[in-house]
Amino acid sequence: MQPGDRVRVDRGDVTNEGVLLPSTTRDHLVVKLDGGYNVGIDRDEADVEVLESGARDVDEGADAGGGEASEITFEGDLPTVSLISTGGTIASTVDYRTGAVTAQFDAEDVLRAVPDLAGRANYRGRVVANILSENMEPPIWRELAEAVREEVEAGADGVVVMHGTDTMQYSASALSFMLDSPVPIVFTGSQRSADRPSSDNVMNAVCAVEAAKADHAETLVCMHASPSDDACALHRGTRVRKNHTSRRDAFETVGAEPLGRIDYEAAAEAGADGDAADAAIAWHREPLPRGDADDGGAAVALDPALSGDVELVKFTPGMDPAAWDYLDDKDGVVIEGTGLGHVHTDLIPRIEELVEGGTVVAMTSQCLAGRVCDRVYDTGRDLLDAGVVEAGDTLPGTAKVKLMWALANLSDPAEAMGRDIAGELTEESQPWR
Repeated sequence: MQPGDRVRVDRGDVTNEGVLLPSTTRDHLVVKLDGGYNVGIDRDEADVEVLESGARDVDEGADAGGGEASEITFEGDLPTVSLISTGGTIASTVDYRTGAVTAQFDAEDVLRAVPDLAGRANYRGRVVANILSENMEPPIWRELAEAVREEVEAGADGVVVMHGTDTMQYSASALSFMLDSPVPIVFTGSQRSADRPSSDNVMNAVCAVEAAKADHAETLVCMHASPSDDACALHRGTRVRKNHTSRRDAFETVGAEPLGRIDYEAAAEAGADGDAADAAIAWHREPLPRGDADDGGAAVALDPALSGDVELVKFTPGMDPAAWDYLDDKDGVVIEGTGLGHVHTDLIPRIEELVEGGTVVAMTSQCLAGRVCDRVYDTGRDLLDAGVVEAGDTLPGTAKVKLMWALANLSDPAEAMGRDIAGELTEESQPWR
């Protein structure tokens, strides 16, 4: 028996029937029941009958480990979608010794765990990292960007990055600045693990693959648009924020409608039909156009360098100025100020010292919408005189990633913080459509 087989498991007077999943241990079987829950069963106590094997005709290549690509082919004329795994709940399973949810799956395991993906595309799979997303670091962003470039130039028509949700917005921002891709790059994840009936992993994965096949070249985050299983929102990678700890629709485009919305029923029915994939998407704003590919692949512009010496600091009333002492000699600092972009007046001399020492200091706002404008009040004008750069309505997390990239790639990073590079900054404060 193999993962993906339908099995009946008898143990004593209890019978379970479902799909066999990969297990974290050799001692336990993991079976997904028809009701959605997973059950862990002691292998030695189980009598297993395979009811259906090879239900999905999947040709599997070598194990996707160490950055090497594997291939899963259904039909030659299907588009090719690269599944790149970094870990996270969408690629997680349950360790039945401890009850903990751990990231264990590689990209091929995800296809087994989400059989709805079968037949929608031919897949190339690779693992860049197998971590919880709170452990994401800039060096992994560089590895991820390089992996995306290699996959696109090898012929992938779209890329789906499976990522934990906690830091997904940072990674999506990083790739938005580092890559100029002619094909879609779609981040997706899961708020709830696959063993829960309320898991969002299947819908998010299906919509992400269909979005990766569609006619655009955006770097997106694809997650539930509402608590219901009706549609996924397509958020531009530089304008998205995780705004809830656990809701399935935790991600929102700040200050606007999402860039697009993909209907789940239409996406699920799209299958191998690329035109149907496009028909499932309603764009609220014009997306970046897909580029032209030749000889089975397309060139990707990659600028992966990052400055690791950038900090994001949040001003709060009553904070000790000494808390800023560690910012000395930093290449860049992004301040999350109050309102239009303010800090306590007593901190302005400290900020001026940083600027005079060569640190680029950019101002963002703690507010969830609106833009920085330090020309309205005296404090703001003093901050501008101190050399602070306004980052407009760039989200604080995105501003940190942008400054890391700008310091390493542009001759005038301070100037770059005030202009749009990857859709992170609007030109003026008008309501978005």
